[in-house]
Amino acid sequence: MNTTQSVTSHLNVVDTTAATNVTATNAKGDRVRRYLVAGGRVSLGLVFFVCGLDFFLHFLPQPTEPMPEGVAAFAGALAGSGYLFQLIKGTEVLVGALLLANRFVPLALALIAPVVVNIFAFHAFLAPSGLPFAAVLVALEIALAWAYRAAYKPMLAARAR
Repeated sequence: MNTTQSVTSHLNVVDTTAATNVTATNAKGDRVRRYLVAGGRVSLGLVFFVCGLDFFLHFLPQPTEPMPEGVAAFAGALAGSGYLFQLIKGTEVLVGALLLANRFVPLALALIAPVVVNIFAFHAFLAPSGLPFAAVLVALEIALAWAYRAAYKPMLAARAR
């Protein structure tokens, strides 16, 4: 074997080793990302599934202190509509179940987005004590929407085909 063949052979080994190291690093990063996405999906799914079911089954302890005036007015308006609370809570149960089952996740995230925005606005304007939890819900929603962003590309096209 001459010197040129030896150097070429050595470079191929180095290239293969470097490619293997990059692949191993990417695989580890992909695994961590996959676990983070799954953890966020399950966390958001549990929150909505449990809180939605609680509306229908009443298994969580209810607050004992009286509601502030704005909160009471808002809850009264939703309950007074005759259907809106049931629709919202039914949507929460459905979305929670979809997220927990890892089925139709992009659709579930799109369905629950207006609810998450309203939860945040409710706590920002009417009940600030729950704002940190609402901020976590917003962060999970945004992170999961980003993780599933490829599913939204056709929906966000400026012109339909």
